Amino acid sequence: MSEPRLTFAVPGGFDRLTGGTIYDRRLADELEKLGWDVHRLALPDGYPVPDATALATTRELLLALPVGCRLVVDGLALGVLPELAAELATRLELIALVHHPLALETGLDAATAERLRASERWALAHASRVICTSRTTRLALARGYAVPEARIAVAPPGTDRRPTARGSGGPGLNILNVGSVIPRKDQRTLVAALAELPGHPVRASIAGSLERDAATAQALRELIEETGQRDRIALLGELDAGLLDEALAGTDLFVSTALYEGYGMALSEALAAGIPALVARGGAVVEAVPESAALFFEPGDAEELGRLIGALADDAVALDRLREGARRASERLPSWGDTARLVAEALLAEPAP
Repeated sequence: MSEPRLTFAVPGGFDRLTGGTIYDRRLADELEKLGWDVHRLALPDGYPVPDATALATTRELLLALPVGCRLVVDGLALGVLPELAAELATRLELIALVHHPLALETGLDAATAERLRASERWALAHASRVICTSRTTRLALARGYAVPEARIAVAPPGTDRRPTARGSGGPGLNILNVGSVIPRKDQRTLVAALAELPGHPVRASIAGSLERDAATAQALRELIEETGQRDRIALLGELDAGLLDEALAGTDLFVSTALYEGYGMALSEALAAGIPALVARGGAVVEAVPESAALFFEPGDAEELGRLIGALADDAVALDRLREGARRASERLPSWGDTARLVAEALLAEPAP
């Protein structure tokens, strides 16, 4: 029997450090370890708002694929290519990989969100299968995008085993937040929460791209200045794997402020290092962490987040209890091999009607 094959099309290629691209890259690597022949196809950058050149290039690349091949397309691109999806579905096996629905990005006006929702619903109607990263996203696609649940497979992101974080060693807390500085990640809430704790020895590092949304990054810098926290909060920019490992190793508490997440890979990486967390209840992130390892707050509630940070800074016993919960949770996290096996099983199954 010949080895299973697929073409994996990802906007911007496989080398970017965003959560979605890291998922795509690790999935491709692990599928190859399982014996798959994976053709990596880099689509133009700029999605989900491609220009005319990007659209023309994408069309040329995908229509050049052989008839009958198995094609997985990252949803960042596929969701805005409904006409091309309809054309591709007549000549090959089209599979969508959805990290989270495009219309749920924070900061969109109502008309843009509705346009994206309609476009992605139309595109997904032409996919023989849909892979997504969480049960929450599966439910959203079934209820809001008319995708039959039998066509949707859930493959949560994997994590690598890593040593338990040593932490800062005190006094106070080292806090880490990981995510591109864009409205949906809502790092402003963390800055505002820390501004309410002037007497606590708490420091924070925000690791994530400062280029994806320059206006949001500049507004965050200004808020840090306005609240007098330039010496307390560091904007690290995008970190490669080695630098992220270093940041995690010295972290006492991870804070996830995202208003919505398709899963929450950065949070899983923190748990893998035995780091407890404070987590906004945004989207599927609650699937990534058990209550024994985290405390939860309402998205955007800086006052509540500030109270939680202050309480843990003052209560070493409570922090140690969460740290032990994180250590236990780290032992149960799925590997990237687990992720690839779930995807391979879905790809080889008979398509649902």
